[in-house]
Amino acid sequence: MKVLVKEKIADSGVELLRENFDVDLGLEMSDEELAEKIAGYDAILIRSATKLTAGLIERATNLKVIGRAGTGVDNVDIPAATRRGIVVANAPESNSVAAAEHTLALALALFRNVPQAHGALVDGRWDRAKYKGAELYGKTIGIVGFGRIGQLVAKRAQGFEMDVVAFDKFVSAERFRELGVEGTDSLEELYGRADVVTVHVPKTPETVNLIDAGAIAAMKEGVRIVNCARGELVDLDALVEGLESGRVGGAALDVFPSEPFTEHPVFSRGDVVVTPHLGASTAEAQDRAGIVTAEQVTAALTGAVVTNAVNIAAVRPEEMEALAPFVPLCEKLGRLAEGLAQGSVDRVSVEFRGKLAQYDTRLLGIGVLVGLLAGHTEEPVNLVNAPQMAEERGIELVETKESSSDDFTELVTVSLRSGDDEVEVAGTGVGPRNEPYLVSVWRESFYLPLAEHIAVFRYADRPGMIGRVGTVFGEEGVNIVSAAVGAEEDGERAVMALTTDAPVHEETVAKILQLDGFSVGRAVDL
Repeated sequence: MKVLVKEKIADSGVELLRENFDVDLGLEMSDEELAEKIAGYDAILIRSATKLTAGLIERATNLKVIGRAGTGVDNVDIPAATRRGIVVANAPESNSVAAAEHTLALALALFRNVPQAHGALVDGRWDRAKYKGAELYGKTIGIVGFGRIGQLVAKRAQGFEMDVVAFDKFVSAERFRELGVEGTDSLEELYGRADVVTVHVPKTPETVNLIDAGAIAAMKEGVRIVNCARGELVDLDALVEGLESGRVGGAALDVFPSEPFTEHPVFSRGDVVVTPHLGASTAEAQDRAGIVTAEQVTAALTGAVVTNAVNIAAVRPEEMEALAPFVPLCEKLGRLAEGLAQGSVDRVSVEFRGKLAQYDTRLLGIGVLVGLLAGHTEEPVNLVNAPQMAEERGIELVETKESSSDDFTELVTVSLRSGDDEVEVAGTGVGPRNEPYLVSVWRESFYLPLAEHIAVFRYADRPGMIGRVGTVFGEEGVNIVSAAVGAEEDGERAVMALTTDAPVHEETVAKILQLDGFSVGRAVDL
């Protein structure tokens, strides 16, 4: 088999490939030449400069695997590759150690005034008294987001004998205990205890400006803030205000809202340490990315398991035809259950009833995990890496099957256990395309097409309650697309589920819950 290494990777990665395949180095190959020759290769390795478009992939008639030596795969048309049966693999954790080490490096530099003291000394000033620092020893570090990088940060902080607290609703209490870390029930609790706060979460609508004026107000006086994750997580204007007021004792930043980024008052402050997005910039991380990607390409071409594939998991064709239409349903049910749950998720139970029970349903269980974790992990979650991400967070997935189903040909029920609480939702596929329908929430029956925006309320079962919700929605400019109601067995309470044409904001839900008779309300974007 022939492999094209289109961009520079570690020499050891190239040698690994040469042990098994005929390898060409195309570092100087033009786009036109690549388009002309790509049909002759079984695999291609790239970094970020090469763009594998749908048109280029269409020309790659023999291509079986695309290897991306790094984390992001924005330069690969993944749907086009998937349609052609081409595995797309990357090296998502190749820079995890580098990012964790840089987080501690910035914390140390911040606590010991390293860059400021260095600048003074090379300028000819011996300002020993001016730059007296503080120790990490005995301090409490608060880690927001406890995925792979957050856990590596915790391990290194423990080496400095720091007390470690962390917040991540998708990490179980047992996993925190295993790592010797105290999980907090809320961000506010973490903010109130931490001497240094470091963030390791993805950029989502919910996490943009996660560290804002309100968050800073909840933090300890003199807190130090470190961000080596995404620039959009910290409101820089609020950070400067916190530094000026003394609420924040210092900050260390490696990432910024847009890059390159050099113009902001934060750069003029002596209590801020900055680096130009160096978190992954180590020789070892770059080498590791090349080696890991070469290993993934080798696995794909030799029939072994590709652990870092970013497109759909391999399923036997005869089963894929039956299971594929239900993957979106399972993802939506996982996302809905997570949105309805409160607190950390410890266990996920998925029951398949009816015709689905005769198949290997692991793909569908993974689909539930994708919905559960999407938007809450450092790397994009998919049908291949979701089990690993769940395992890292101590989330247990339990699947059961039952061939009989009284009401539906196929039925999927998802239950989330969060401490002593449990949330259950169920759905089915309707029509020739198996359109996802919601048929149960909180054990109450519905028949409602799942849509992008959904709200669920539990309330006293009396006349006019649906109209009151509609009135509030109307005032907020939200149109109800469909609605369904299920009465509870006690005859006194009911549950309504509604889909809308726009997101339902938390403020709108809070306004409804202030109305007489409403007890629980959630809004979830699927």
